[in-house]
Amino acid sequence: MPARKTYEQPLQGQKKTQPVKKKPVKGKRGHWLWLWLGFTGVAMLSATAGAMLAVSLSSMPLLQSQLSPAEAAIFAKGGKIARSSMRLPELTRPVNILVLGVKVLTSDLDQPQDQNEGYHALVNSFEGLADTMLLLRFDPEAQKVTVLSIPRDTQTHVEGQGLTKINAANYHGGPALTAKAASELLGGIGVDRYIRVNVQGVEKLVDALGGVTVYVPKDMKYKDDSQHLYIDLKEGKQHLNGDQALQFLRFRYDKYGDVGRVQRQQVLMRALMEQTLNPTTLARLPKIISVIQSHIDTNLSVEELVALVGFGVQTKRSDVQMLMVPGRFSNNGQHEVSYWLPDRQRIQQMMAQYFDQGYTDSSDIAPESLRVAIQDSTGEPEAVQELLNKLREAGYRNVYVDEPWKEPLRVTRIVAQQGDDSSASTIRADLGFGEVRIESTGSLGSDVTIQLGKDWLKQAFGEGRFLGF
Repeated sequence: MPARKTYEQPLQGQKKTQPVKKKPVKGKRGHWLWLWLGFTGVAMLSATAGAMLAVSLSSMPLLQSQLSPAEAAIFAKGGKIARSSMRLPELTRPVNILVLGVKVLTSDLDQPQDQNEGYHALVNSFEGLADTMLLLRFDPEAQKVTVLSIPRDTQTHVEGQGLTKINAANYHGGPALTAKAASELLGGIGVDRYIRVNVQGVEKLVDALGGVTVYVPKDMKYKDDSQHLYIDLKEGKQHLNGDQALQFLRFRYDKYGDVGRVQRQQVLMRALMEQTLNPTTLARLPKIISVIQSHIDTNLSVEELVALVGFGVQTKRSDVQMLMVPGRFSNNGQHEVSYWLPDRQRIQQMMAQYFDQGYTDSSDIAPESLRVAIQDSTGEPEAVQELLNKLREAGYRNVYVDEPWKEPLRVTRIVAQQGDDSSASTIRADLGFGEVRIESTGSLGSDVTIQLGKDWLKQAFGEGRFLGF
């Protein structure tokens, strides 16, 4: 086999660096959990179920990689995060956890692999580019969970590599180097623990949870014979099994590339949380535990893991906030996107508001300056025009109509696209309908996106006009 490939081209004027070869670590196993989805799904368990989980995980091989003392110290700056109680371990303070989804192919490894000519198979390893990056904050004081998606193409400084894409950090230095890069990108935020998972695990997890129902926004068709990757999903509401959910997440060939995939991750996360927080998950506990035991590398202890699960029991859907690192495309969002260029000022505001990191003197955006997008799911142009008129009467001047929201909605969603929940709540109060969501599934250029549902038809035109309401 040839030497391992270099994944980054240096920026113009930047000195080219040589990739650091790393020997594969024997005995490691991993699959992709993608997200904190699995643990959030398990979080519906009662105290009794939580105790069962604690017992089942007593022999769980949590840490499957070796951290040097210096690397381990990066995750120990905040001290203890959980304590034992009469029932289950509990979180003692807000906790920031870095989640890395890693995809490794046989062609990425230094040693020859048994493979067919031209076929690059997925490998159960953690030592590759990070395909997904999330920073999760579990805050027992505010009783909230915050999920910050970091696009893999985000341009930032990685120690020893210079200015490059942040997904290269895991390849060159594992979770410790990635935590340092993420901290620098996010204004010095501390990272308490990490979780690494491999792309293949999402299939097993979703199957263990009984599948997930989502609305596929468009026909998704793609094939890559070299990876045996075959994506074939039809537009519409569907119940996806594990393999289909993986197709939904891995599809990148649309207008927004990797950022579009981040939006689909948030859609899938929200759907899994809503659908698995029910008693049927208890019956699936053995399968879920098996996935966790076999397909994870983390420096969380069993006590800490159970404390996080216990916290999830008490978290309401409305208290789960999904954000994305604010920024812009390096080439205006066209195909073959090179970099996601972070917006440092907006990052500072977001970290102060949701991660208690630093401070900001930002004030509420005036209605006339607020960028408001409308994504219509009703198929009624007259309804969109009526909403435009209502917003302008309320003082909103920077309003535009974006591409339609394909999924038909009964209830309008007022999406705080950049995390500005105050402005989203103000719009909700001015309109008198809809629900506020803190997530990044709306129009990328907006501060707030209104995904228009049928509740507006009833309010604007009366109940009798639209019999389908």
